[in-house]
Amino acid sequence: MLRCLLRYWHPVLSSLLVTLLFLSSTSHATEERVETTQDAAPLTLDSDVIVPNALWRPVESVSEDEAPTMGLTPAPPLEPPPVKRVTLMLDWYLSPQHAALVVAQERGLYAAQGLEVEIQSPADPSIAIKLLTAGEVDLALTRQPLLHLHAHNGAPITRIATLIETSLTAVIVMGAEQPETENTLAGLHYGYTTGEGRDLSIPRLLPRSVQQTDDFTPPINLHFDPIRAMREGQIDAVADGFYHYLPQQLATEGINTHIIRFDELDIPRNDGLVVLANSDTLARRADTWSRFVLALEQASHWIIDNPDAAWELLISAHPVVDNDINAAAWEDILRRMALNPAALDSRRYAAFETYLEQTGVTSAQLPVSRLAVDPHAL
Repeated sequence: MLRCLLRYWHPVLSSLLVTLLFLSSTSHATEERVETTQDAAPLTLDSDVIVPNALWRPVESVSEDEAPTMGLTPAPPLEPPPVKRVTLMLDWYLSPQHAALVVAQERGLYAAQGLEVEIQSPADPSIAIKLLTAGEVDLALTRQPLLHLHAHNGAPITRIATLIETSLTAVIVMGAEQPETENTLAGLHYGYTTGEGRDLSIPRLLPRSVQQTDDFTPPINLHFDPIRAMREGQIDAVADGFYHYLPQQLATEGINTHIIRFDELDIPRNDGLVVLANSDTLARRADTWSRFVLALEQASHWIIDNPDAAWELLISAHPVVDNDINAAAWEDILRRMALNPAALDSRRYAAFETYLEQTGVTSAQLPVSRLAVDPHAL
């Protein structure tokens, strides 16, 4: 009996102690709940709610170091796209026919296209295309007939834009205007400044039969100084003079002249001023040329809409242009400006190639794609 009691003594005692502790804690909790209920006011919408720290830490306990850095630090600024630098060489000294180039620069139209364009004037008009083919400049200006002639000589050049849609050159003949005949024209002594006069207009003015006579005086190269040649009486006519400027310049020296336009000599109509790019890099730089021509288009439209303001902008940017001769030419230049410089008249270029072959200037025709492109279509 005693052994049996000893065997169950420890478990019984343990159970008794657990029961006593449970009853004591229950009684204590009941007392606290009753006291809290008696002391606390009933909850309303205006009652303050205290959240235990174990569930929500006070704002003061959150350190600045724990704040998300992305919320405190602004995003780094986006890098602007790199500016494309472009050098463009004029065909000769700056004049109103170059207005779209200047206006695009002065009104920030190049910059808006991500371009920085440097306009250069050549010391000698013959070097512009040479520098372009050598990669020394990015763009150059010329006339459509000269484009054809240089391309047939192997120059890697292609027209990407047109600034002036009609020819700006003509035969400038000394003396008052009178009915012209083949005999009177063939009896004149001519000078020329470019291959346009030498290869295109002079053969139309001087038949081969005249050139084979013993007393024939061959045309001379004027080296871009027709005024001196006419003043000194070296020639009777310039085969390829700028008719907006040369007659007026000669008039200031007391030399009277009249003009014979190229269409009177059955020379096909052609673009008077075009922008050339190097054919070897044409595809690689297509996006740059497209943006450049877009700036020219915007400038041309602004000029047509604001001719007086455009003239003031031109002469304020380049005071050397501000003279009576240029001012007199301004209105006529406006009528000849291309409003869509990129647009390509393929028929015009093909017709000129046909003319060159038929007259024996060239032995074959080049495809239009070799001569001119629409840069937006590349």
